[in-house]
Amino acid sequence: MHPTEGGSAASVPGPVAADESAPATTEIVTVGIVAVLAGGVLRFATRSGLWLDESLSVNIASLPVGDIGSWLRHDGHPPLFYLLLHGWMELFGSGDVAVRALSGVFGLLTLPLAYLAGRRRGGALLGWITLTVVALSPFAVRYSDEARMYSMVMFLAFAGYLLADDILRRGKSDWLRLLGVVVVATALLYTHYWALWLLAAAGLVAIWRAWRPAEPGDRRPALLFIGALVVAGVLFVPWLPSMLYQSAHTGTPWAKPMRPTVAFGFLVDDFGSGLYDDAVFFGLITVVLLGLGLFGRARDERHIEIDVRTAPQMRAEAIVGALTFGIGIVIAFGLRGAFATRYGAVVFPFLALLVAAGVTRFAGRWLRFGVLVVLCAYLGVGALWNVADTRTQMKQIGQAIDAKAQPGDLVIYCPDQLGPAGSRATHADVREVAYPTFDDPKLVDWVDYKDRNQASDPQEFARRALDAAGPDGNVFLVWNTEYKTFDGKCEALLNALGAARPAETIVQQKSSMFEHGYLTWFPAPS
Repeated sequence: MHPTEGGSAASVPGPVAADESAPATTEIVTVGIVAVLAGGVLRFATRSGLWLDESLSVNIASLPVGDIGSWLRHDGHPPLFYLLLHGWMELFGSGDVAVRALSGVFGLLTLPLAYLAGRRRGGALLGWITLTVVALSPFAVRYSDEARMYSMVMFLAFAGYLLADDILRRGKSDWLRLLGVVVVATALLYTHYWALWLLAAAGLVAIWRAWRPAEPGDRRPALLFIGALVVAGVLFVPWLPSMLYQSAHTGTPWAKPMRPTVAFGFLVDDFGSGLYDDAVFFGLITVVLLGLGLFGRARDERHIEIDVRTAPQMRAEAIVGALTFGIGIVIAFGLRGAFATRYGAVVFPFLALLVAAGVTRFAGRWLRFGVLVVLCAYLGVGALWNVADTRTQMKQIGQAIDAKAQPGDLVIYCPDQLGPAGSRATHADVREVAYPTFDDPKLVDWVDYKDRNQASDPQEFARRALDAAGPDGNVFLVWNTEYKTFDGKCEALLNALGAARPAETIVQQKSSMFEHGYLTWFPAPS
């Protein structure tokens, strides 16, 4: 499929067929270079403490290699990112900057792939604009700044897109590219389960292409591509028992199912502006650009035509992206599972390409430049907000514990989800336990989570905690009442401890932070 498929330059009135293949002008290249420099810095710039998911990832990755897979049965993710992070920490340490830098590196490696993807679909112009969008996207910046697998997912999704484009569009189905598809698809499956829906969508498109080839030579590459996906699926079989166990016993107890329309709205907001107060307005601009990228075509410098059949340039990308999201969110909703916008990392390349294509629909040179500047402005604000945002209050709470605690004091985290970040931020010589398990708070066991939490007894836990602290030990309770499946358990624990000892809340929760909580001190009887 040629970038100008669907109409030649001669068939378009005015000076441009230009939304698809115009050359990159000096000002566009300049904006792209500035965006890459700024985005590169921002990918390593956050100074927030590690929140729950990051701390939990680091703690799992810190286990012996042989234990990582078995513990992940209690968590809910496949193992590849954790194994890579384990090796990374062996080389660079486990400090906040070090553990996040792995995601930052994947974020940087994604940038040249974004340029190549755009260039394939619309020449140097679309290449530079796609690069600019990815460099400054708050979504890409956020997950390049977190010790989680989502930056790696975006990198692999872009790599897979380029390989699929080589094979299906350009007919380059040599063994090296097919091997690349096997490697990338397998890596995606072992990194995040939403890769299942991406590969399913890509497979459906390839099946259609094999069944109804546009050209006689299209069938063989499509069949070979399908075969490569099948091989990747076979290579994933050893992990299937763990995935099925996770599906039956872990799930997403931390949130309710989300309707597809609501999920897509949050995803667009998060992609385009981050979740600060003005995100909805800028999310609308992102939707307009998505729509223009899918349906629009520049007729001349003052007019954009709308084709309700969609513009051929981005039709396949939109189909794969929509199928991936649609399959994933419908299955999640049907199985009563939650959706988090970070799962959208698998469709990020398609969103980025469509938004970038929307900018190219403005054919006038300086109008296009102005639209890109506006886009960069709100993307940049969102990226800066994500970097500056303090994601967890646990650092403040840890400092307060360090200031008051004596060796041997007891720290309780209720719920246990506060434990990974809280224990990472606390350096005093104390004993730490999580409610309701009374276990080490560094890990959260998600197996049958709701049933276990609702069956727990706060009064019995309080008696055990007071016995463990002894008559001379202080007790610190880090708590929050907003976590699902606990239903008043942490308040009951607070009251049970308060009935035995005087209480003083020494840190108030800051609800503006994503992860927040109170710190209440129960001093030893004098």
